[in-house]
This record gives sequence, structure tokens and C-alpha cells, in this order.
Amino acid sequence: MRIRALVVAATGAVALSALAVPAAQAAPAAPAGPAVTFSNMKINGGKNIVVGPTSKVTVSATYTVTKPAALKASSFITGPGLYRGATVDPDSNQKILSGDNEGTCTAVAGSSTVLKCKATIQLRPKPNDVNEQLTNADAGTWKIAAIAVDTTTFGFTTQGNLGTTKVQRQSKLTTDATPEPVKKGKTITVTGKLSRANWDTYKFAGYSTQPVKLQFKKTGATAWSTVKTIKTSSTGALKTTVKASADGYFRYVFAGTTTTPAVNSAADFIDVK
Repeated sequence: MRIRALVVAATGAVALSALAVPAAQAAPAAPAGPAVTFSNMKINGGKNIVVGPTSKVTVSATYTVTKPAALKASSFITGPGLYRGATVDPDSNQKILSGDNEGTCTAVAGSSTVLKCKATIQLRPKPNDVNEQLTNADAGTWKIAAIAVDTTTFGFTTQGNLGTTKVQRQSKLTTDATPEPVKKGKTITVTGKLSRANWDTYKFAGYSTQPVKLQFKKTGATAWSTVKTIKTSSTGALKTTVKASADGYFRYVFAGTTTTPAVNSAADFIDVK
């Protein structure tokens, strides 16, 4: 069950109980959450999270929970989440990217207070839970949080600022060098396209006005050399010309941005006569 679902149940229960209290009395306070703290949170092994235009992506999370010795591990559940803003607040309309299931925790040998935990987070471009569906505006940096929920009272404890990660729109890059074969000294035209996942339309779309390097590697060489840098068109298209000098391979290389990962195209061989 999603952690958010438990929080909604908890806050809903508090709201219903408040309605039953006479107006002259104070509304009941929300139940306190487990007295735990989180540390050592790592999402996706510390790597950026890259999501395509349609498919769900599941990433791993590992973290440490420290609890009072008297608090039973079986009395609460935990899970990680990604959020934006100054604080994390599941009891609101704040967008939180979380997991379909709670984390699993194991006691550290010889300790009554430390648990080592693991969980997963699911990211979806296509509709599922409206509050957690990715849109293009979601690409970029997210803060990392964790939550613990008391399984009896549904009181919850949150802790934010456990690190950051980037959620990025998957990129693709192509290269096509023509004509082939070509005479030495003649003009080679190298075309291509830089595109990235569009989470609003569930397709790939051109990434405009981005600097992309054209690189060449002579047959038998081990290293690539940069020939020039050009920018993509308004549709993500690439086109430039070079003089044929020797047999070898051309490729385009994109360094990436905060919202879009770096990508190299496949190499395209050119036969120079």
C-alpha cells in the first residue's frame, strides 16, 4: 500500500472525529507519529532517474532508521519519497513521488535501535494517480524525504532534506553521414536529431537550441576528436558539413542538462575513396 494512502486515511479519520466534537470543544489533534529518524538515504544508487515517454520506472532506495529501543519495528512502516518545496507535507496537495509498497527493514545485529531498510519508488509518465503522474514540469531536481506511519493510530512522522536526485526526460540522438562512399576532399553532410521524452504527450519530441558536438574517429584510432559544435533546430534537427579526409566514423554527442541526460548517438561509418 502506498504510504500516502495511509496518511490520507489518518488525516481523514482526524477530520471525521473533529466533526463529532461539539463546537465549544477543541478539535482532536492528529496522532503523533513514530519517534524515528532517517539517515543514509540513497535513491537509485546515487544515479539520476531517467524516465521515458510511457513506461513506468522503478528505482531502488536504501536507508537507515533509528528508533527507541522500546519501539517495536513491527508497529510502524516506512518509505522514501521525492518532493519539491521548503518542507515535505503528505497531508496536503503537495506532489510526492513515492512507492507502491512500504519499505522492508531488518534489525542491525547487536542493536535494538538501528534498522537497515530498502524500498522502491515508482515513476509514471502516464495517468495512474493524478497527484503522482509525471509532467514535463517535473523534470529536474527533487529533494529526498522519508516517512514513518504508525500502523495502529496512523500517526505519521516525516523527515525531509535527506539529499537530492534528478528526475530526467529520456534522450535519444541519431547521426547519418552521407554520401557513402565519398571521394577524398568532397563534402560530407552529417544530419541527426536530438529528442527527449515528452511526459505530456507520451511521445518523443525534438529538443531545440541545444549545443551538440560532432565527433570523428579515424579507422584504427581509439579516441574521438571533436570536429565542431552546432545547435539543434527548433525541431531538434542537426545538420552540418565537413570535408572527407579518411575512412572513419562520425557521431553526435550531447552533454545533457538538468532535465535531460547526456547521450551519444550510434557511430556512422563513412568510406572515403
